[in-house]
Amino acid sequence: MAGKFEIFEDKAGEFRFRLKAGNGEIILASEGYVQKASAENGIESVKTNAPNDDRYERKETKSGGYMFNLKASNGQVIGTSESYTSASARDNGIESVKRNAPDARVEDLT
Repeated sequence: MAGKFEIFEDKAGEFRFRLKAGNGEIILASEGYVQKASAENGIESVKTNAPNDDRYERKETKSGGYMFNLKASNGQVIGTSESYTSASARDNGIESVKRNAPDARVEDLT
């Protein structure tokens, strides 16, 4: 099963999106947006930037975990991963975003 983006409204009334892998696991999540159109633009930016390895910021968390941010060409963060227990698991997450994002369908849950 292919990956998909979900657009949803959070408890604060902001619009967010998440990218899910084919197994249903969330592999990337956005910040909150005031307008749904901004979240939709964020999805298009993820689709465009996901294949480019240099757009990924690989980081360690303060608690010793690993995570990544996907950045647009202007350096703005457009998506953030969950925390992983190892660098190799984080790198597998990046590869999953690269595979799933470009052709993922969008499901509007609002």
